[in-house]
Amino acid sequence: MAVRATMTRFPSDPDAQDSSGLPWGVTVTPFSGQDENGSAPAYGSDGQLLPRCENCWAYYNTYCEQEQWAWTCSLCGTLNGLTSEAIARYSLPQACAENMSSFVDLELPLEGSEEEAMQARPVYVAAVDLSSSEEFLELTKSALLAALEALGPGSLFGLATFSHKIGLYDVQGPIPVVKNIFVHPESDSTLSIELEDVMPLFSFLAPVETCKERIASALETLKPTTSWERSTAVGQGSEGVLLGGRGFGVAMEALCNYLGSEYGNTFALARVFAFLSGPPDYGAGQLDTRRYGEQYASKGEDADRALLPEQTPFYKDLAAVAVQAGVCVDIFAVTNEYTDLASLKFLSIESGGSLFLYSNTDDSTLPQDMVLIGINFTCYVVGFMISPDDTYYAFAECFNFQGIRSFFCRHISELPMLQIAFQYTVAVPVEELSTSESSSARRIKHSLKRRLRIRTLQFGTAHNINEIFDTVDPEVVLSILVHKVILASLEKGVREGRALLHDWLVLLTAQYNNDASKLVQHEHGSSTNVQIDVAFSQCPQLQPLPRLVFALLRNPLLRFHEEGVHPDYRIYLQCLFRFFAWSGAMQCFGCLLRKINFLVGLLRTTINKLKQERSITPKLMFIRGGHDDSTAFENYLIEEQDVDGSGFTSVMGFVSFLEEVSTALQPINPQRHPLPPRPP
Repeated sequence: MAVRATMTRFPSDPDAQDSSGLPWGVTVTPFSGQDENGSAPAYGSDGQLLPRCENCWAYYNTYCEQEQWAWTCSLCGTLNGLTSEAIARYSLPQACAENMSSFVDLELPLEGSEEEAMQARPVYVAAVDLSSSEEFLELTKSALLAALEALGPGSLFGLATFSHKIGLYDVQGPIPVVKNIFVHPESDSTLSIELEDVMPLFSFLAPVETCKERIASALETLKPTTSWERSTAVGQGSEGVLLGGRGFGVAMEALCNYLGSEYGNTFALARVFAFLSGPPDYGAGQLDTRRYGEQYASKGEDADRALLPEQTPFYKDLAAVAVQAGVCVDIFAVTNEYTDLASLKFLSIESGGSLFLYSNTDDSTLPQDMVLIGINFTCYVVGFMISPDDTYYAFAECFNFQGIRSFFCRHISELPMLQIAFQYTVAVPVEELSTSESSSARRIKHSLKRRLRIRTLQFGTAHNINEIFDTVDPEVVLSILVHKVILASLEKGVREGRALLHDWLVLLTAQYNNDASKLVQHEHGSSTNVQIDVAFSQCPQLQPLPRLVFALLRNPLLRFHEEGVHPDYRIYLQCLFRFFAWSGAMQCFGCLLRKINFLVGLLRTTINKLKQERSITPKLMFIRGGHDDSTAFENYLIEEQDVDGSGFTSVMGFVSFLEEVSTALQPINPQRHPLPPRPP
């Protein structure tokens, strides 16, 4: 678990926090195998015996003071008694993980019998869109073949298809067999027959280690539905619109119910890979894509707000069904047509999955991304002590002084503490079996491990605003800002998100110049000119922020609809930036350097490292100077661009951007409009 704070020295009171102009919070990557310093957790057992504070419910940790019969909570200072069990546990302190490290993973007892736990195998199901093209299916086949190689031993795999019918494949026999169930166009998401009655789940889910070649053979049989099949089966929809026969919503709900019938028995971890080539337009969950275009303009709607909200709660409700069934869904949309990801995204992000968008099949990184997902999906969260921001990968949490004000007032000389804890379950292969077990049995056995992961951190307290500024982590600040502007964009539109970000930088610059005494006034007769340090020249920790904010404003996430930003791409970026850990924030928004010199070997090493740390594969393009078209490269060199008269502030160069921020602060006169005074 990696935890990074916006500032390593916390403000001492609300006034200090407000006067700094900085967000106060942390970003957390719960499934990181190491902490922010590169240290692995200490593993231990009997997590259910770990003492908890009677006052604040914090867990016992290395920062607590321990006496023979009691311990003092490091978070609230409460003296707690120790049970006889705990006294015996701590008679040899070095034998307990919680006395050895502030980052621990402790085993918890499983619910149910050990035999049931051994049968809970990881399950992966591919749901492939047949209302598609040959190119789409060829890309999907390549991705699934790559994923099969990455799946761990003992995994079960199922292959399903959807169009105007749902197909289930049995690949455990000598020849792959598919059974189809037709979807009625006016279906309310229920089928005429349950999938379990069409094919028992144990026939549908095949062991990867023994059926890999048969799964590959079944993939080769996938063919797009013909135009004749579609026109015959689906006919005309409402208002004479021809339906395309993509019954995605019905298929997803049927699969969740199908898998959920054996949740906890056949499997403990299930993941559905949904491959989509266009918008769902058949049966329950169909989406009206006609709203993309000029229709909203005649209604007086803001183009940057009209396509951000979902048009139906169907997929949000379906996500709740998936969670109850123990299923998470990844959506892989390979399309350049409007698909309304604003509605579809909830099925993935609220079930613990991810949303991926590829504009075409030619340069798609889908196969590489599938390998990363197959390797990285090993566990899931079953509980948090603090609320995550709707994600299993990373989340950001902002603090306020409610609830912790009493600590600062009572023990101002003590250092503030932060503790994050959550429970998760992971399926791991059994390492040792009896000699009577066959090698085949050894490959398929899995054991569930339920664990309690706890990270306890101690921070310093800033005595003045300069100490806050000097301990800022700009990448974490950017991560918090991205969360805030995405929420603002969803609630009030892209313009509101841009305004919030711009105003924040102006306010921070004003606070820095006032509180850090950077304003220099020059009297010229009756006028007063103010020179403002917009580059934070005397604070290295703040210097990256103007450039990062400028880059974020240039990103399609916050560019206007009329600039050609596709609404689905904007939604994809919102999901990507909001639900994944930040590593190298500069790299997330492209290159913003006037002069770039690099070694190809070093670049390749960096790209390979990024591939291992991220759930999406970075694209790498080589351009030979003087031989290849350099437009793609030059598009990133935006610092020297100037306003071109189009009226879009996002095409402003970086130098002009800093001048604009300075201009916004010019009316400030510290004598007439004083900001909060600088602390002594």
